[in-house]
Amino acid sequence: MPDRLRTPLGLSAAALLTLVLATVLLAPVLWGDRADAVDTANILRGPSSAHWAGTDGLGRDIFFRVLVASRLSVLLALLSTGLGVLTGLLLGAAPLLVGARLGKLVTAAVNIAVAFPGLLLALSFAVVFGVGATGAVLAIGFAIAPAFARLTRTLVASIAERDYIAAARIAGVGRFRILVRHVLPNIGEPLVVNATVAAGGSLLAFAGLSYLGLGVQAPSYDWGRLLGEGLASLYVHPLATLAPGAAVVLAGLAFNLTGEAIVRGIGQTTPLFAAARRRPEPRPAAPIPSAEDVVLAVEGLRVSFPAAGGRHVTPVRGLSFTVRRGEAVGVVGESGSGKTLTALAIAQLIEAPGQVHAERLEFAGQDLRQGPTRAQRRVLGTSLAMVFQDPMTSFNPIQRIGRQLAEVAEQHQGMSRRRAWERAVDRLRAVRLPAPERRAHQFPHEFSGGMRQRAMIGMGLMGTPVLIVADEPTTALDVTVQRQVLALLEDIRATTAAALMLISHDITVVGQVCRRVLVMYAGRVVEDVATADLATKARHPYTRALLAAVPHLRTDRDLPLTVIPGRPADPADAPAGCAFAPRCPYADDLCRREDPPLEEDLAGGRVACWHADLTAAPPAEPARAGEPVE
Repeated sequence: MPDRLRTPLGLSAAALLTLVLATVLLAPVLWGDRADAVDTANILRGPSSAHWAGTDGLGRDIFFRVLVASRLSVLLALLSTGLGVLTGLLLGAAPLLVGARLGKLVTAAVNIAVAFPGLLLALSFAVVFGVGATGAVLAIGFAIAPAFARLTRTLVASIAERDYIAAARIAGVGRFRILVRHVLPNIGEPLVVNATVAAGGSLLAFAGLSYLGLGVQAPSYDWGRLLGEGLASLYVHPLATLAPGAAVVLAGLAFNLTGEAIVRGIGQTTPLFAAARRRPEPRPAAPIPSAEDVVLAVEGLRVSFPAAGGRHVTPVRGLSFTVRRGEAVGVVGESGSGKTLTALAIAQLIEAPGQVHAERLEFAGQDLRQGPTRAQRRVLGTSLAMVFQDPMTSFNPIQRIGRQLAEVAEQHQGMSRRRAWERAVDRLRAVRLPAPERRAHQFPHEFSGGMRQRAMIGMGLMGTPVLIVADEPTTALDVTVQRQVLALLEDIRATTAAALMLISHDITVVGQVCRRVLVMYAGRVVEDVATADLATKARHPYTRALLAAVPHLRTDRDLPLTVIPGRPADPADAPAGCAFAPRCPYADDLCRREDPPLEEDLAGGRVACWHADLTAAPPAEPARAGEPVE
């Protein structure tokens, strides 16, 4: 027994549950005949040495009847609880399993059901399903399901958007497997408590239905029927009612205490629910065109979300760019410019009600506009590596690092569990984690921030990535670790010929790794320029303002830091014409009226500005912190 269960609570719960289960198993075998023996000479006798709880109207021993009734009472209560918990889990996880649109309908139905008292629901269902044990099981099970579904929905929603869930989706893990393997283990403790409480409640509910004549029918009997039979002589012969009542209380207490002890014991070490594991058949690696130089081709990408009044907000609008094999491309811009949404759209992680439209969206030879198909999931799982911003939320906190990495190889490459584990250790070694064999057995909380980020990169390398998308991979790290992670990404790109797409709000970070920079503003690429030309040939006023806002060694420390005047454009209220016009020192009526196209310039880059020729000279000095902005 684990040490956490060797407590007064754990020992008491174990002893009480053992007593209940032993009675359930042994009582009908040992005392079934004595419980059914009719003795007309001892009808309605009080307690005695021969009959500890007295006898009933046929002279049968009440004590032995209570013991024998435990099997049917507990069995039916567990069946109804299992039905209610399973139904509640499926209903509560419906948004994750069937999508947000259909999930909303299920959630609305659950909310309506929760508004009715559980006892009223049980009585209503009992009438619908009919009198008898089967009808009572269905009635009580469906009566407790709505409350369990609402709890499940709340818990699932709290972690459904975590990065490790997104990583599992990119790896091609199915929705049901994500629910069982990644979601349920993280919400298991409150579910255990409520399931055990529901079991105790089901015992009481069954006793109530049988007492009313809606549950177990003669000649069978459970604690509820014994309660009903003894109630008529309550004042003359109280033990006839108190004995089955006490049995209900003790059994319910056994379940509740056991659940509490289990919750304290499992903590965050043992997954509560485990999916049945089947070794996948070996599958060939996803075909990657070797002759094609373009890894990612995006044209006219738009990402929109519904808003109030039937409108749609479009944070990404008309995005076009390509990434070639082995190329390092940086994507920069202020928060809200659409950088992360672009990466999620490429990884097929935009779910309803969000909508993704594109004239062309191809990755590794696959048209992603047709998906998601099995072939696409395989390509995304093995050829696209995603490195998320927060390394702490990138991993499932209750699974070992090695197990999470190995899942990718098992899912997409058909590796056995042992080979996948060896591959995971090798990938941890490849990202320069010390003692990878030991680290693979550790949990995410045992890693530092930089180590977790390296492990996240290692997860992306479990396949054979042709594109690594790193979304703000160094934001949560200190400067020293940031430099190490950037150097690791650059080394991986150089040694594997994988393309790198580095998303950042820091233009200097991008300049350390990338050869080309895409500058995004208000959901569009406003400039595509070589990193070497950033300081001298950047032509869009927004790009130049970003560069001017970066402090350097020559910055006058007596002056406030340079800032870009105004506020970023609101995707819900995008202005007509150029979105940067309200903040631009060169803006005129043409800029406020028409949106400039992204066109090639003489320097070989691309820029979307009506007055790109004016930016050859330094722009007007941006506003400084504390100065009023018109």
